[in-house]
Amino acid sequence: MMSRSYTNLLDLASGNFPAVMGKEKKRLPRVMTVPGVISELDEDQANSVTSDVPSSISMDRVIIVANQLPIKAKRRPDNKGWSFSWDDDSLLLHIKDGLPDDMEVIYVGSLRVDVDSNDQDDVSQLLLERFKCVPAFLPADILAKFYHGFCKQHLWSLFHYMLPFSASHGGRFDRSMWEAYVAANKIFSQKVIEVINPEDDFVWIHDYHLMVLPTFLRRRFNRLRMGFFLHSPFPSSEIYRTLPVREEILKALLNSDLIGFHTFDYARHFLSCCQRMLGLEYQSKRGYIGLEYYGRTVGIKIMPVGIHMGQIESVLQLADKEWRVGELKRQFEGKTVLLGVDDMDIFKGVNLKLLAMEHMLKLHPKWQGRAVLVQIANPARGSGRDLEEIQAEIQSSCKRINESFGRPGYEPIVFIDTPISPSERAAYFTIAECVVVTAVRDGMNLTPYEYVVCRQGSPATNSNTESNGVKRSMLVVSEFIGCSPSLSGAIRVNPWNIEATAEAMNEAISMADGEKELRHEKHYKYVSTHDVAYWSRSFFQDLERTCKDHFRRRCWGIGLSFGFRVVALDPNFKKLSIDAIVSAYSRAKNRAILMDYDGTVMPQTSINKAPSQEVMSIISMLCGDVKNVVFIVSGRGRDSLGKWFSPCKKIGIAAEHGYFMRWSSDKEWETCGQTHDFGWMQIAEPVMKLYTDATDGSSIETKESALVWHHRDADPGFGSSQAKEMLDHLESVLANEPVSVKTGQFIVEVKPQGVSKGTVSEKIFSSMANNGRQADFVLCIGDDRSDEDMFGIIGDAMNSGVLSSKASVFACTVGQKPSKAKYYLDDPTEVITMLDSLAEISDLPPINEVESPSSSS
Repeated sequence: MMSRSYTNLLDLASGNFPAVMGKEKKRLPRVMTVPGVISELDEDQANSVTSDVPSSISMDRVIIVANQLPIKAKRRPDNKGWSFSWDDDSLLLHIKDGLPDDMEVIYVGSLRVDVDSNDQDDVSQLLLERFKCVPAFLPADILAKFYHGFCKQHLWSLFHYMLPFSASHGGRFDRSMWEAYVAANKIFSQKVIEVINPEDDFVWIHDYHLMVLPTFLRRRFNRLRMGFFLHSPFPSSEIYRTLPVREEILKALLNSDLIGFHTFDYARHFLSCCQRMLGLEYQSKRGYIGLEYYGRTVGIKIMPVGIHMGQIESVLQLADKEWRVGELKRQFEGKTVLLGVDDMDIFKGVNLKLLAMEHMLKLHPKWQGRAVLVQIANPARGSGRDLEEIQAEIQSSCKRINESFGRPGYEPIVFIDTPISPSERAAYFTIAECVVVTAVRDGMNLTPYEYVVCRQGSPATNSNTESNGVKRSMLVVSEFIGCSPSLSGAIRVNPWNIEATAEAMNEAISMADGEKELRHEKHYKYVSTHDVAYWSRSFFQDLERTCKDHFRRRCWGIGLSFGFRVVALDPNFKKLSIDAIVSAYSRAKNRAILMDYDGTVMPQTSINKAPSQEVMSIISMLCGDVKNVVFIVSGRGRDSLGKWFSPCKKIGIAAEHGYFMRWSSDKEWETCGQTHDFGWMQIAEPVMKLYTDATDGSSIETKESALVWHHRDADPGFGSSQAKEMLDHLESVLANEPVSVKTGQFIVEVKPQGVSKGTVSEKIFSSMANNGRQADFVLCIGDDRSDEDMFGIIGDAMNSGVLSSKASVFACTVGQKPSKAKYYLDDPTEVITMLDSLAEISDLPPINEVESPSSSS
């Protein structure tokens, strides 16, 4: 159990700030699974759920968490109490369609109305019982700074590529708003905790309002199965990196098991941020993208959301009854209608669309008197000077265009800024020849999808525009909206290019009917099959797949504040106990000790790579025991290793991953490669030089048996990309050469085939056995991918009898990470401590027979 002092550190988020909520009264869970007397709860009792035993009864539920519940609320006419109903337009409500029929869904979120604190308990009980909804009530001061402040002023603007250049343009970062954001996310987490069964439930979190919620929940329940979907764009790393709390949010998102995005662009930007800021490389395996994060694989899901087909088709039927499509046809008889349906905000590009319409009428006079742009503007969700300016600009453009091109009975712009019903909107979709979306940045935008379905018509009414039953539709869409990649038949435009947009609009309404029919058919097939249920089902299936090993692995929560993360390890993978290895060491008669150098006994960050006096002293003592065979097995060259370890006469050295090998300082170097022909270097080196010249910060290391290209100091994204390209290039040009090409940590290496640390270790074990010294104690320790060859060979050596069947084997990796080794130590400091413990109990010859490490340097 974590102490309360540890728990409260998370409340401080990224800094030491005063509590913004005051003291909170403890609340009872609203769902009790065990009858009986309920005592006051101690919050610390459930700080970390780490049970290794999953629930015996599977009762899978999904808890959907979003900023707002899919609930409509209004005061009763007598002003006594509230009336609640489902919000049929809410995406959250439609998620159910893609989930298993027997899966229970619970919603956690806030209400759109302000509920008096005296009524909150009654409202909560009612919503839970009737709607399975758990409301999160945010205090007014937090709500203002959380939603209108940090969410809308900072995140919404930044994610739509608006940088805070000045206090009056975009606004400066306000830490009190960030504190309110954290406080609000904590309130949401407390509501989830009230109803959750962490071993059986899934949690699905939605959108940018709750991006730090995964950390609160993961800290409380280490094995919780949790997904997150971002409905807004995710900006490029250059934009995102301007956010002062950039790493806190990234690390919080990575506490999810699956992170979803609408498009590959958004996912790519997120992955780039993880690489540049956290040093995380993603991998693609069998079509799935994953990030390795402290032993957990965080899945990346790319799946655009869809529309609810049944809801739109029912609205289409209402459109025929409640709104006469025929009346609209008579109103626009002889006219070609282009339609825009947008929220009134600064990113929807409404005025750019009006300017494009104006340009089209100038450039193509044939449309004057014939083409009409109907622009429906949904009510603004926010406020501010920027919005007021764009509204005034739109009004001015409408007036100017209508005065310039209008005539009696004809207005080229019909601007509707009053709320219209869904059936009314469907009627406009039905009679429109083309829908135009010119948003400069938008997360998804389902308007084109709705339009395509409305043009197809309802099967019950066949309410399409063409009397012969043929369906046609055209789309002009901004390339900066999430649905653009899915609509391959649409005409994609850069909305900032008014001339090109005008030409696209002209092309769309001038296109031959046959082409319009083909494009409509293609779009309708996609939209109707990739609906909201398909999206929901696909996301949930990937979440299940990503979490399938959750209860098999051992987990530890480490780190403070938003540096908190869960380390997940295989059940057989554990920290090396010094007591256990010392005990086994003291019993053994023949010992093999194999050590990597860089990152194992020498920290990677050290500037001076030569071993310290302490390291030399410890290794000399280990070598002094006649029962020991000690080897440094490294990728470094033999010259540097031979020089550094010259004071230690009995140490064995395997240099360049074992191509060169020496049993002691008085022995000759052996070569262990299958070939001594290095003509391939003349082929590989020019290729590497080509990439070095083109990649600032990269370099070539020339060894006797290998060539290594380093890109640790290059731009992370570019260096990684160049490394992948170089790997393919080298594999191609060296296909007929006796070499292998491999990537490692910030390197690409070309070396002779058959050379590996695994081969070296096998040779050492075999030589000991042939000399009648079959090893009954093995310590094999290293930190990177090349050392995995050593770990992997040990099992085979025991099965083949090269090692004693009773051998005590300690394969140990440095750092907590997935490995073939069964043990780990955290860092080189712990490695030295462990080796020192072994050296202290070693049997050494009399002091005058041991050469002092300091006697030759």
